[in-house]
Amino acid sequence: MTDTAPLLALTDVQVMADDACILDLPALTLRSGENIAILGANGSGKSTLVKLITRQIYPRYGGQVRIFGQDSWNVFELRQLLGIVSSTMQLDFDAEPPLEVLDCVVSGFFASRGLWAHQVYTQEMVDASRAAIEEVGATHLIGRSMASLSTGEARRVLIARALAHRPCALLLDEPCAGLDPAARHHFLDMLRAVARGGTALLLITHHIEEILPEISRIVMLNGGRIADDGSKDALLTSEALTRLFGLPIAAGRRGAWYHADILG
Repeated sequence: MTDTAPLLALTDVQVMADDACILDLPALTLRSGENIAILGANGSGKSTLVKLITRQIYPRYGGQVRIFGQDSWNVFELRQLLGIVSSTMQLDFDAEPPLEVLDCVVSGFFASRGLWAHQVYTQEMVDASRAAIEEVGATHLIGRSMASLSTGEARRVLIARALAHRPCALLLDEPCAGLDPAARHHFLDMLRAVARGGTALLLITHHIEEILPEISRIVMLNGGRIADDGSKDALLTSEALTRLFGLPIAAGRRGAWYHADILG
């Protein structure tokens, strides 16, 4: 990996499910250090793209997926460079046996659920974990079990877990799912602070109002293909969003944030 290698470079990528092509990307490059949103409706290919990046699936023969300049990765090593947070991850950490908050964050160094006897963790790992928990405003949660936390509290802990080993970027897959409006507001404010601290964000969403002011580029997916790729100002418009979602949409702006409303 080099410092200038793109976070993601896809070439001639097709992903098949049975006999159907569910993702078809001739070329897509996401540069390191960029804050980017992947925007699309349910079924547009967002989840498939996430699974390509996290090495859960692979393209058909001939396609190339390079992450940080490499096409072959040990998944555990990749997770040191790319922190991953999704709403579905929380289910794993809520399950039995109970998992304490600090242990949850420290276990991110091993990409495991909790700490096990064969894992040797250092004081440096604990200190980094405590610093990450403080960074997301969750120090008061140390000592509690993950299952006892609210959805918003648990999501903050998962962000800390991803940040503790100082990754180059965070992949956020529908991170606000299940949050009430107040929790979402505070969570997005926390993500803004993370972005301002120098960690690049790759946000996967279908909610325009979750696109942070720090995000500058939008990649729109529709039917497993790139529908548009450009600046936030150019694409978060009524016309572009109407094309993307297939409904009449009026887009607007409140300060640095965008919003969209379905007409009729």
